[in-house]
Amino acid sequence: MVNRKGPVLIELEDAPEIGPGAAPPVPDAGVPVASGQAMQTMATLAARRPSRLGRFFWAAALALLGFVLSIAAWNFVTGLLAANPILGWTATVLVGLVLLALVLIALKEAAAFSRLGRLDDLRREADAALSAGDLGAARRVSDRLTALYRDRPELRLGRETLARRRDDVFDAANLFALTEAELLAPLDAAARREVEAAARQVATVTALVPIALADVIAALTANLRMIRRIAEIYGGRSGTLGAWRLTRAVLTHLVATGAVAVGDDLIGSVAGGSVLSKVSRRFGEGVVNGALTARVGVAAMEVCRPLPFGDNRRPSVTSLVRRALTGLFGQKD
Repeated sequence: MVNRKGPVLIELEDAPEIGPGAAPPVPDAGVPVASGQAMQTMATLAARRPSRLGRFFWAAALALLGFVLSIAAWNFVTGLLAANPILGWTATVLVGLVLLALVLIALKEAAAFSRLGRLDDLRREADAALSAGDLGAARRVSDRLTALYRDRPELRLGRETLARRRDDVFDAANLFALTEAELLAPLDAAARREVEAAARQVATVTALVPIALADVIAALTANLRMIRRIAEIYGGRSGTLGAWRLTRAVLTHLVATGAVAVGDDLIGSVAGGSVLSKVSRRFGEGVVNGALTARVGVAAMEVCRPLPFGDNRRPSVTSLVRRALTGLFGQKD
C-alpha cells in the first residue's frame, strides 16, 4: 500500500518571480486622481444610439406635430381669407416665406451631406490607390483635390507647385506625400489651431467653473464647434445635421476603441507635468479633459481629411495639449 501522505515537491521554476519590482505602485496619499469624467460622459452620451422604439416614437411625434401645425396654419389662413381678404393674403405670403425658408434649409443640409460624402469618396479612393500602388488612380485623386481647393486663395502657391512637380513623380505614395506637403499642410496647421483652442477652452471651464454639468456642456459645445470647424477647413462645410452626424461618427469611433479612457501615457506626459493638477482635482480634471478633447480633435482630422496621414504627419496629442495649455496650468515647454 502506497503512503500518499508524504511530502510533496512543488516545482517553482516556472512560477513568476515575486519581488519589489513586481509590486504595483503606491498611490500618493492625498493626491486627487483626474479621470476626465466630463469628456467621457459627453462622448458616451453623444455616441449612444437611441433604441428602435425611441426612434419610432420621435418620428411619430414629429410627424404628428407637423400635421397639427399644417392643419392649424391652413385653418388660420382660410379663416382670415374669409373674414378679411387683405389679412388673409398677408398670412398666405408669410406662410409661403416660412415654407421657402424650410426648403432652403433642407437644400443646405443636403449640400452639406454631399460635401461630406465627397471627402469620404476621396479618402476611399486614396486608400485604394495607396494599397494597390496605382499611380493613375493617385493622379486622379490629386486632380480632384486640386479642383476641390481651386477657390482657396491661401493654397494658390501650393496648387502651382503641385501642378509643376506632379509629372516628375512616378510613385503613388510619393505623389500623395507631395500633395500633402503642398495642399494639406496649411490645412493641417489650421486644424491643429482649432484643436488647441478647443482643448484650452474645455480645460479652463472645467478648472474654473465648479457648477454641476457645466463642464459636460462646455465639452459638448466646444467639441461640436471644433469638429464642425475642422470639417470646414478640409472642405466639408457641414450644416447642423451634418455636423451632428460627423460628431457622432467621430465619438462612436473613439468610444468603440476606448480612446476616451485616460491612459498612463496621457497622465504621465500631460497631466503629470502640472503642479496644480496634483494639488487641485479641478485643475487635474481640466488638464485631462483638455487632453481628451485634443484626442477627439485628432480623430476628427483623420475622419475629415481627404488623404490619410503620411509618415510622421499625424499630430501628437501630447504636443497639442502642451501647446494648448502652456502657461494655463503651469505647463512649460
